Amino acid sequence: MADNKRRGEDAGDERDEVVDDVADDEAAVDEPVSRGGTATRERTKAESAERKTRKDGERIGLFARIARFFREVVAELRKVIWPTRKELLTYTAVVVTFVAVVLTIVGLLDFAFAKGVLWVFGNPS
Repeated sequence: MADNKRRGEDAGDERDEVVDDVADDEAAVDEPVSRGGTATRERTKAESAERKTRKDGERIGLFARIARFFREVVAELRKVIWPTRKELLTYTAVVVTFVAVVLTIVGLLDFAFAKGVLWVFGNPS
């Protein structure tokens, strides 16, 4: 609530209340929190035993591993933020322009070095 008083006119904003509620919830948790969102809590042995679906010595078959691979690929592709058509055309134009510029520079340097080598060592014909 002290935060709301410092913010002045934003005291009635609903977002401030949500932020205060989240801050109160985070304060109640005794675990360290990372800003990157990668903080994990350690599981107890009982929780990790419950999560295991197969025995430690049991191996997964070839086709099961391939199927799991494709399921994970599809799951990762669903997380991708695909560019819009306009963004795709812009990115393509930038790449093609950059490649053309680098190609021109390399071509000119190659031509200059070829002329320099012929000048130094003479024309063999």
